[in-house]
Amino acid sequence: MSFFSSLSISGSGLTAEQTRMDLISDNIANVNTLQTAEGGPYQREEAIFTPIGANGTGGPQTPAVPTPFGGRAQPLAQGVMVASIATDRSTGRLVFDPTNPLANKTGYVTYPNVNLVTEISDMMGATRAYQANVTALNATKAMAAKALEIGHGG
Repeated sequence: MSFFSSLSISGSGLTAEQTRMDLISDNIANVNTLQTAEGGPYQREEAIFTPIGANGTGGPQTPAVPTPFGGRAQPLAQGVMVASIATDRSTGRLVFDPTNPLANKTGYVTYPNVNLVTEISDMMGATRAYQANVTALNATKAMAAKALEIGHGG
């Protein structure tokens, strides 16, 4: 694996976590959106990640290769990508508000299925994963810089 591969893998993690953070932000921003263009309350969305195979695509990895000891080595993934953005179709919370024009016959309004506690904890996880990828990227850069110093005699 080259330095460029390491940089590419860290970069893919940064891109995927940024998409995840964008979706979390969108969920939080729409926590009180009762009516969307599609009709009904906003539905929570989340990113589904998949490893990028050794051939540069998502999905299955290339076949494992035999090792000298008779086992099969697993090929290395080459990063991560957002495979899809899933919409959570669970029912949102019901709030009794008979004066709201969107209330049903019994006076309840359906709010989005966004839970702020879940979103905040997901945001913390995305932030930590993003920071870990930045750390890996910086470590790779430092290793490359040290390798260049060897050629300059210092």
